[in-house]
Amino acid sequence: MKRIGPSDCLEAKGNRKLVMLTAYDYPTARIIDRTGLVDIILVGDSLGMVIQGKPNTLEVTMDQMIYHSALVSSATKRSMVVGDMPFMSYHTTVEDAVKNAGRFIQEGGANAVKLEGAGNVLEKIEAIIDAGIPVMGHLGLTPQSINKFGGWKLQGKTKDEAKRIVNDAKALEKAGVFSIVLEMVPAELAEEVTKQVNVPTIGIGAGPHCDGQVLVLHDIIGLTEFSPSFAKQYVNVSKAIEDAVTQFASEVREEVYPDAKHSFTLEKKE
Repeated sequence: MKRIGPSDCLEAKGNRKLVMLTAYDYPTARIIDRTGLVDIILVGDSLGMVIQGKPNTLEVTMDQMIYHSALVSSATKRSMVVGDMPFMSYHTTVEDAVKNAGRFIQEGGANAVKLEGAGNVLEKIEAIIDAGIPVMGHLGLTPQSINKFGGWKLQGKTKDEAKRIVNDAKALEKAGVFSIVLEMVPAELAEEVTKQVNVPTIGIGAGPHCDGQVLVLHDIIGLTEFSPSFAKQYVNVSKAIEDAVTQFASEVREEVYPDAKHSFTLEKKE
């Protein structure tokens, strides 16, 4: 089975929609990958909120990201695995950025990395790409800048903000990224960015006009306590788990489980 790569993502633009989901462990990554329908699995620093129960992504460390990336990469054969560079892993020096990106590939088994923003991040993106590591960009609401934004707010609402995001997208394309995530921007702006760049855009809360879509797996299967308004829930796994736990507890207390089928006995000798 051929693994999806950056060239496949670039070729998809204008031809088919890219599908991307998050995963943080072996079993969910294995399930996603075996569908053969998901192009990219993002090992997101969103694990800080989804897995660790923190209020944001800022406390997630490189070691934690590498650990989860290794779990996901060991489960996948087709989907491209992208490691999310966590807060302060690329915000200091170019050397730090390249070293940490390299850890995702060498230790985490990822196929690419994702960085948030543009501006002074561009030189780091270029250096990482020069080191032979594919990079995905991320514009709009960039969760690692949540303190600067003052909350989870729609970005690109004014003409100046919209113009900056368009220009940043062009700069990311010039730097060599193979795709750009657009998070929580108006659909009209996402459509304009998609038209202005030759690399695929992947939306999350950015409307239907992007070249692909990404969501957090735990949001679409009902495993998060709070989901953003743009996340559609396709199944309620939380309810299924509650039902299973309730039935298990009932059977234990009523001495229904374990029965003979689920027990071991010594064979009687003649």
